[in-house]
This record gives sequence, structure tokens and C-alpha cells, in this order.
Amino acid sequence: MIQVLANSLVPIFVGLLFGYAAGLFKIVDNKDVTSLVSFLMTFALPCSLFVTIACTPRQLLWEQADVAVVLAMVFLVVFVATYYASRNLAKNTAADSAVLALTLGFPNHAGVGIPLLLAVYGPAASVSVAVGLAVGAITITPITLAILESGTSRTSSSAARFRLSLWRAFKKPVVWAPVLGVLASVAKVHMPTYLDKSLTIFGGATEGTALFVTGLTASALRFNLHWGVGWAVLGKNVLQPALCLAVALLFGMPLEQTRFAVLLSAIPSGFFGVLFGKGFDAATEASSSSLIASTMLSIFTLAGWIVVLSHLH
Repeated sequence: MIQVLANSLVPIFVGLLFGYAAGLFKIVDNKDVTSLVSFLMTFALPCSLFVTIACTPRQLLWEQADVAVVLAMVFLVVFVATYYASRNLAKNTAADSAVLALTLGFPNHAGVGIPLLLAVYGPAASVSVAVGLAVGAITITPITLAILESGTSRTSSSAARFRLSLWRAFKKPVVWAPVLGVLASVAKVHMPTYLDKSLTIFGGATEGTALFVTGLTASALRFNLHWGVGWAVLGKNVLQPALCLAVALLFGMPLEQTRFAVLLSAIPSGFFGVLFGKGFDAATEASSSSLIASTMLSIFTLAGWIVVLSHLH
């Protein structure tokens, strides 16, 4: 078990440390990561999602339906609960609340999910990682972008602003690429080898780029540890996977898929929220502190969940 934990967790944190050190020592500009994020969100990640899902046999993809439903429920519950608490208890703005909700609701599947599940469960888990990314990309990500962009739209009606912003969000490659992949899989579209290899080259850059960007982003963020951050990390690293486990058991999901889904939920906070928020002046201290604390403590919580899931029968 120690060997499994070392092989799965050490490479992830080495990648994060590389990004953090690059920003800390000004090797790479950690104040402006627009180019790296654009490459990741517009090219690498969409290519990875599309190829993985499109090349998955239709029957195997259909078997991931339970994982998709459970993760969608968990992501939405955490997102809505966080957004409600931020708006009504902390009295934050809609934009700040949306950024915090996405940070806690959508785990860092792009950076941590791919290497972690492949190391722990092997290639069979790669489809589940893509499904998790796709679920987050087509559910709470466009909702967050819609909330952020609705505050900048000049349309008079709030409902019209939200619809327009939601449409703009769905036009982003990271949102429509997995949907296109599902359609290609269902229709049994056979991609030419040269196209498959071309997209795979770009998609293969996702893992390292996402880890590096996460560390680089964290090096520029303000960190302030307080009770609010503590509760946020407890909710993200412990309660979210516990909720996923409860829902999976309630649905009677197969053991292997339950392990995949729970470990995907146990992954620390994602950086999408903070990066999106920067573009709308909504990168709050709570979001950045929660991202850093969740990532730092995940070396212990991930190890704990891996052990727990190994004893699940």
C-alpha cells in the first residue's frame, strides 16, 4: 500500500512544486498565466476529453452513466450549498460566491485526477476521469461562467443576461468537446489514425500543464488561514467524497465504479474558479486560500481515502 501511495501521490506533488517554485523564484510570471491557461483550456484539455471519450466503446461509455449521474449530483449539491452559504452567510457578491462554489465543487481532475487514478487503478480508470471532467465542464462550469458574465452584460433583463452568458459559456471548447466526444462514441465514428495521433499529442500535455499551472497559480495567491477556510477544506476534502460514497451506495453502484467516483470526489479543489474569477475581478481571498489549503492537505486526505476505498467490499 505504501508503494501505491508513493507512486500515485509523489509525482503529483512534484509537478505542483515545480509550478510553485517557478512562480516563487520568478522563473515564470505567476501574475499573468493567460497564455498557459488558454493553451490548457482551449487546446490541451478539450483534445484530451474528446479523444478519450470518442475512442471509448459505446457500451463501456454507457457503463459510466452511473458515475456521471453520481458525480453530477455531488458537484451540484456542493456548488449550490457553497454558493448559498457564501451569499447568505458571508454576504459575498454573486461573482465571488460563484468562484468559491466552483473552486470547492469541481475537483482538480485535470491536474490530479489523471495521474492519480491511473497510478492507483490503472488504465481502466481513464474513462472515469474523462467523465468526471466532462460532468464538471458541462454542469457547474458554464453556470459559474454565466453568473460571472451576467454581471458584465448590458442586457436589461437578468434572465436574458443569464441565458446569453450561458450560451457564451457553452461555446467554449472545454464545454462542447466532451459532448462531441460522446456523440462520436455513440455514432461509432472512426477517426483516421493521423487525426487521433494529432489530438492525442495535444491532449497528452494536459496532465503536466495542469499541475504546473496549479502550482504556478498558487504561488501568486494570497493565503490566509481562518475558520472559514478550515470549514471549506473539510467540506471539500472529506465531506464531498463522503457524500459521493453515500450516494453511490444508495444507488447500488458497482464496487469498481464506486471507488473511481469517490476518489475523483476526494481530489483537492480545482483552479478553474480562481482563474475564471481573475478575468472578472472576482478572485477572492477565500477561494485562493481554500485552493492552497485543500491542495496541501490532500496528501493526507487522499492517502486516507485510498486506504478506505481499498477496504471497501
